[in-house]
Formats: sequence, structure tokens, C-alpha cells
Amino acid sequence: MLLEFEKPIAELESKLEDMKQLASDSDADVAKAIEALEDRLTKLKTETFENLTRWQRVQLSRHPDRPYTLDYIYEIANDFVELHGDRSVSDDKAMVGGFADIDGMSVMLIGQQKGRNTKQRQMRNFGMANPEGYRKALRLMKVAEKFNKPVVTLIDTPGAFPGIEAEQRGQGEAIARNLKEMFMLKVPVICVIIGEGASGGALGIAIGDRVLMMENTWYSVISPESCSSILWRSWEYKEQAAEALKLTAKDMLSYGLIDGVIKEPLGGAHNDMKAAAAELKKVLIKEIKALNKQKPDSRISKRIDKFGGMGVYQEK
Repeated sequence: MLLEFEKPIAELESKLEDMKQLASDSDADVAKAIEALEDRLTKLKTETFENLTRWQRVQLSRHPDRPYTLDYIYEIANDFVELHGDRSVSDDKAMVGGFADIDGMSVMLIGQQKGRNTKQRQMRNFGMANPEGYRKALRLMKVAEKFNKPVVTLIDTPGAFPGIEAEQRGQGEAIARNLKEMFMLKVPVICVIIGEGASGGALGIAIGDRVLMMENTWYSVISPESCSSILWRSWEYKEQAAEALKLTAKDMLSYGLIDGVIKEPLGGAHNDMKAAAAELKKVLIKEIKALNKQKPDSRISKRIDKFGGMGVYQEK
């Protein structure tokens, strides 16, 4: 699938492939032409992706070829043992997690998981967790705390599941409890938005010592489409809504709402999943080592102060 702003790049890539094929099928010396075209392609990619609008970043975060939580886990972990169930209702397939080995470090990896095809999307509920998903996540965090292992959460959800059955089983309470408990975890907690970071569904596993965003992701209380439907009674103004929400990684960093941005390969994570995973792994290892040097009480105090200091307000 090609997004509209990716089409000129795809056309140039097609021409480059044709030229390389011509060079291999004949004795024609087209090395200089190939080199010139490669330079042109790099410049076009750089110019395109450095000047994306906020709505285009949202589109990239939802790209069907973009790596999901399990893609990253299997790429960065030497070993992964998935754990299931909330010990109360069921095993929510929209929330996955388990112990993983990352270069000799044992960590608890937790995240929302979307599906690649119709069957998987139904099974994973489009990455929208039910209350049992958040309770499952909290159970795994407590297991990690018991064994003194860092917690890493990978966030990629259009929001918590909004169905009536989720509300009946206490969706709001489950998310609120996660917020409270994550503040008090004695182990290092690192949260990374790898795709969509929407509303309380994202926040339910996003209270950490470090909150990071990959370059082409978004993080907001509401999606551009939902914001547009509320303000303009139509989804047609989603681009204006995205601009007003200021929901990109660059925006979030400028407001002090996140601690850093993880660079993606040129063209987005979906163009080179291995390179994106390698960068994520490098950042996680660095942050875990830094946080491990701090005492638990100090980490908790800094975590509370960080989130408590967010926002703009006046006292009268």
C-alpha cells in the first residue's frame, strides 16, 4: 500500500530498478545515471519525510506494513516467553507480554498488538484492549517487580475498547488502577509509542521513568477523526484537527510531555523494520542501564514529579 505522498518516491524507485535491470541485462554503462538517480531518490525521500504534515505522520503511524509490538519483540529479543491471562476474566489478545532476553538483560515486554489480516484483526480486536487486557498488563508488571526486572511497554492502539461490555467489566477502573500502580513500581519503566497512542487506552500502559516516541507516531487524548467529528460534525476536517492537536513526536517533545524521539529509517519504519528495531533496541539498552543505576525510591519520586509537573496552569 502506498500513501499519496509516497507515490513520487515509488515511481523513482521503479525507474531505478528498471535502470539496474538494464545494466545487468546488457553491457550498457549506466553507472553514472544510476548514481545520479540514487542521489535524486535520497534527496526526494529526505525532503518528503522532513516536511510531512501532522496528518501525514498519523497516516504513517497506521501504515499496514508498519512493525507491530510482536514484530519488534521477536526482532530485538534473543528469547521471549509470552505470558497469558489476567487471572480473573480471560486472556486479552489485544495486549501481549512476557519475559524477554535483550542482549543478556531480562526484561518484561508488554504492548498492544494489532493484526495483519481480517482474521488477526478480529482476534486482536484492532489493538483495542478490554479491561482484562489492562489487568493482564498490570499483573505482568507486578511479576516483573517481584523478580526485580525492568518493564518496557510498546504502545500502539487507537484507544481502549469502547464497547458496553468493556464498561460493564470496569474499563475506567482498570486503566485508572494501572496509572496509580505504575507510578509506584520499584523497577525501571520505559514506555515507547511505536504507532498510535490514543487516549486512555495508550496512557494505561504509558506511565514510566522514560516515555519515548518513534519518529512517525502520534500521541493524543483523541484521534484527528474523532476530534473532527466532535468539532465540525464531520470527519472531513481531520487534517485541520491533526494540526490543532499538535500530536506528533516533535510536538510532544517540545511540550515536555515525552523524554525523547527514536529516529526511524528514511521512509519510515515500514520501509526497513530491521533498522527501526535495531535503533529501538539500542535506545532501550541505554535507558535501562541508566535507570538501573538509580535507587527505586529516587526513580519513583522523579516519576511522580515528572508527570505532576506536566501542563500549564496558574494559581490565584
